[in-house]
Amino acid sequence: MPRDDRYWFPAKRYGWGWGPPSNWQGWAVLAGFVALVAVGAATILPHSPARFVAYVVVLSVLLTAVCWWKGEPPRWRWGGD
Repeated sequence: MPRDDRYWFPAKRYGWGWGPPSNWQGWAVLAGFVALVAVGAATILPHSPARFVAYVVVLSVLLTAVCWWKGEPPRWRWGGD
């Protein structure tokens, strides 16, 4: 599968969605997501597990939005393309 530098997140080979980042911008977004989840786990989780879950849901929606915006268009793939 040829690499397209326009996309930060290439499509998965099988199934629907995106695979690991293909360049530094995608890795920076993913590292930021992981760092924010870790900070939230250290600060929010001990006080309110429900707020932490809401926080992670919001971060996940934002990550999905960035993947949709800067990733390869999602569609179901069977591995042949």
